[in-house]
Amino acid sequence: MARRLRPVELDFTLSAPVRLVFTATLAAPPPAVYRSLAVEVGSMPAWFTAVRSAVPSGDGAGRTIRLRGGIAFEETILASEPDVRYAYRVDSTNAPGLTALAEEWALSPTGKGTRLRWTMAADGATPFRLALRLAGPGVGLSFRDAARRLDRRLTPARPRSPGTVR
Repeated sequence: MARRLRPVELDFTLSAPVRLVFTATLAAPPPAVYRSLAVEVGSMPAWFTAVRSAVPSGDGAGRTIRLRGGIAFEETILASEPDVRYAYRVDSTNAPGLTALAEEWALSPTGKGTRLRWTMAADGATPFRLALRLAGPGVGLSFRDAARRLDRRLTPARPRSPGTVR
């Protein structure tokens, strides 16, 4: 059964009791990455395998996310700055022990693509906080896999030069 969480604002991503921060560099440009995160919300399961479904809600002001394993989130968008960042908070969930959650995807251009930083900021009961900290390496692995899959989706395959052998 879904429970309401404490409403938090964007600054929670800087001050939460538990913050997991991961980065990746993608060859895809920031506009393409941003479009996949914020506009083509339903594409998320194709590149982030932990996500079973992602559906915009509230005329684009929110999202409904379902993870593999049965966890569900109702979210409110906190920031939607094209090619710069996309952030949201969870308003309700069936995840046990969680009392507040916000996430931010920050994009910055590199000479050849995008630096993507994902921050997961959370609060909850002491056992939840400990479990999330211990899960950090696995969450990071999931993020890196998602970033690779997203980049493959967004970066066209380079044609081989004549005479190139693979």
